[in-house]
Amino acid sequence: MDEKYFTSDEKKTLLQLSRSILRSLREVLESDDVEKVRKTISEGIGQNQCRRDRYGINPTIHNLQTAALLCDKIGPDRNMVIAILLHSLCKTEFIPAEEIVLEWGEDIAKLIRGLLKVSSLYSRQAAVESDNFRKLLLTFAEDIRVIIIMIIDRLALMRAINHHPNEKYVHDVAYESNYLYAPLAHRLGLYAIKSELEDMSLKYTNREIYTEIAHKLNETKVKREAYIADFIKPVKEKLESEGLKFEIKGRTKSIYSIWNKMRKQNNDLDGIYDLFAIRIILDSTLQKEKSDCWLAYSLITDMYQPNPSRMKDWLSIPKSNGYESLHTTVYGPDNKWVEVQIRTKRMDLVAEKGLAAHWKYKGIKSESNLDTWMNNVRDILEAAETGPMELMKNMKMDIYDKEVFVFTPKGDLYKLPLGASVLDFAFNIHSKLGCACTGGKVNGRNQKLNYRLKSGDTVEIITSSNQVPKLDWLNFVVTSKARNKIRQTVHEMGSKSSEFGKELLHRRFKNRKIEVEEALLMKLIKKMGYKTVTDFYHDIAQEKLEVTNVIDEYLALSNKLAENTETRSAEGFTLQPTQEDKSNSDVLIIGNNIKGINYKLAKCCNPIYGDDVFGFISSEGVIKIHRIDCPNAQNIKSKYPYRLINTKWSGKLGAQFGATLRIVGHDDIGIVTNITSIITKEKDVSLRNIAIDSNDGLFQGYLVVGVSDTQSLNNLIKKIKTVKGVKDVQRSN
Repeated sequence: MDEKYFTSDEKKTLLQLSRSILRSLREVLESDDVEKVRKTISEGIGQNQCRRDRYGINPTIHNLQTAALLCDKIGPDRNMVIAILLHSLCKTEFIPAEEIVLEWGEDIAKLIRGLLKVSSLYSRQAAVESDNFRKLLLTFAEDIRVIIIMIIDRLALMRAINHHPNEKYVHDVAYESNYLYAPLAHRLGLYAIKSELEDMSLKYTNREIYTEIAHKLNETKVKREAYIADFIKPVKEKLESEGLKFEIKGRTKSIYSIWNKMRKQNNDLDGIYDLFAIRIILDSTLQKEKSDCWLAYSLITDMYQPNPSRMKDWLSIPKSNGYESLHTTVYGPDNKWVEVQIRTKRMDLVAEKGLAAHWKYKGIKSESNLDTWMNNVRDILEAAETGPMELMKNMKMDIYDKEVFVFTPKGDLYKLPLGASVLDFAFNIHSKLGCACTGGKVNGRNQKLNYRLKSGDTVEIITSSNQVPKLDWLNFVVTSKARNKIRQTVHEMGSKSSEFGKELLHRRFKNRKIEVEEALLMKLIKKMGYKTVTDFYHDIAQEKLEVTNVIDEYLALSNKLAENTETRSAEGFTLQPTQEDKSNSDVLIIGNNIKGINYKLAKCCNPIYGDDVFGFISSEGVIKIHRIDCPNAQNIKSKYPYRLINTKWSGKLGAQFGATLRIVGHDDIGIVTNITSIITKEKDVSLRNIAIDSNDGLFQGYLVVGVSDTQSLNNLIKKIKTVKGVKDVQRSN
């Protein structure tokens, strides 16, 4: 290899690492693997394809360190190690992609493709603190082994930059490691790597705090280990004497965890309650789980004084995420606090791998599909006795296969549903941008509004001040934000145009001194073939309809209806004088047994048998029956007194009538059941519909019931008012 390429220290490191890797891979390497890799890397170095990066990192040494760490921390894997050693040369295109497939096979080529795709993300200068960056990382990787390589690669880099002169670079790498890679390592069950990444991150970002904690821990390391052993010994003896089967784990928190605790509790090292901690995991049957846990708790608190304020019983009432355990902090020997966690094997399994995985209740954000997938991966890592990476080759990275992640030109990252278009992206950024969008530049190339985006695309939106949303945009947008805004804007544009048309028509009516009857105008609009009033007025505004012609047709229709009304007079109605009516006026009798009368019950007030009512002859010639207290009664009587008819119910009951009740009360358990129970028990009463809305301990509901008359309705209201928690019941229009 080129003598100028390596320093003397790097040459020693290279030899040590090469020997270490070869020892680890001895059983899995093929006969010519070593010579082929050595020759390829030597040629790359000779042709200046392995240049140090701008921070002075030698890629060959770094890749060897990563490969050695993979063998040590995860296990020897031929394909992963070869991918690590060669991917830098593929990145410079020194080795073509086709050559990798031919020379090394599809699996190694797949790993290298994943590593190159992931490394391309960093060229976008995206904000790694975005949750979407982590999701895009997992999407781009395509293979879980790529994620594991990246985590190991980051560990190697963190170890290498301990004394790097560029403080900003070190700080940025440390921050990214703590935010992005440590949580990924934790989710994969790589706890030792996670702790080391966190500790080094603290070391590089706050060396003073790190050194202080590390110094204090080193001073007392032997003492602490002896202390935990002394604490456990009598506990173990006591539990064994009671016939309990168990295992005990003792631990001291990592430096990062201690610092995190000190910061949250605003305390110094001596004040951290659970600096010393043990976990007792009982081997109990399902029936004896709780009793065994409480027995262990009782034995320990008999031996050591507990701190009542630190007692946490998630055994009697488990956490909402399913976590079960007993936690207590006891006053151990030498006046030191020790945290004790007591749980069974089943509970420990749930805590570590089930709904309440350890990284969850420590506050790391998660999503349900990622939870399940990561747990499956962790099971493989922990359960496989040999070659766990072999089992992962066919695991699909389809966690976010229903989403795409795209960049803005500045590197901001956005998540959209699969199938999202350029227009969806524009609306996702801002509604105004979406409304003015005419297309976009995707990865530097012009694309139409309906172009379907792919993860990793960089999108620049193109706009025009003359652009307006169109209804046909709904044919290709997939996000609800885009769809809703398009509908809203088109509707608002139509409404503005409609308002202008309405104002224009009514002004012309006024100019000709014609008073407009809305019911008659609605009949004309329907007759002209319009489904909505908005479309009618919109066409007037767009001059598709001549206002003068509309007015002429209105007058013609008005005259025609007036003639029909006069000829009908009382001929179409059955009018009978009643004894109750003292005046000489006619009265319309309605009811189930009355025939030959064209009438309808008005929907605005829903009259039922027994209500005081009146009849109103509509412009269609149908008599609408309204309650005397109908909200529209005053307006009808003042405008159309000549079209009113005195009306009374016939003496016989007919079918059920629909009535709406508004109920307000306390949101107590079972209150709705009690109300519906009363209704179902009432004779000749039926429940037709129910809608309940609760807020801040109160509920408001609307019930539609079928009743035969007002007496039945009033009786029902009285009974509902007796239900505990009901504050008010009123009949609603």
